[in-house]
Amino acid sequence: MCRKRVVNASPLILLSKVDHLDLLQVGVDEVIVPDRVIDEIRAHGATDLTVQAIQNTAWLRIVPTPTRSATVASWNLGDGESSVLAVALGESAAQVVLDDLAARRRAVRLGLTVLGTVGIVLLARQNGSIPAARPIIEELRRIGMYLSDEFVKRIYALVGE
Repeated sequence: MCRKRVVNASPLILLSKVDHLDLLQVGVDEVIVPDRVIDEIRAHGATDLTVQAIQNTAWLRIVPTPTRSATVASWNLGDGESSVLAVALGESAAQVVLDDLAARRRAVRLGLTVLGTVGIVLLARQNGSIPAARPIIEELRRIGMYLSDEFVKRIYALVGE
């Protein structure tokens, strides 16, 4: 079982915008964010909603990004995605939270457990941490997360909504 979760910028941004950043804690003991991901978010400025949310979230553990393996470096992923993979490879029983498809595929190749923002919401619904996934999924779509209608139908079917 994964006891740690290493998170990239987009899940932090999306979940903070819908006021559900706390869902990242569901089912794990620790939520880890590489320092380069934090730098990427802080570049939006001190008044940014996500910047303020992470500053007021004591349960996020910010860690230095280790040197990336030659394999991870060769994939030409974004700095945040590469940092998440590098940190996760150094943590035992860690899963990664990534929305970028290329990064998710690379994480699977590395043998890592992968979730995305939607997966976090589904997990929270399945374990009873939230009463329904639909309002959060609809809010994520409203703020700009692209999810096809077909994908959303499958999500709701998974959780009986």
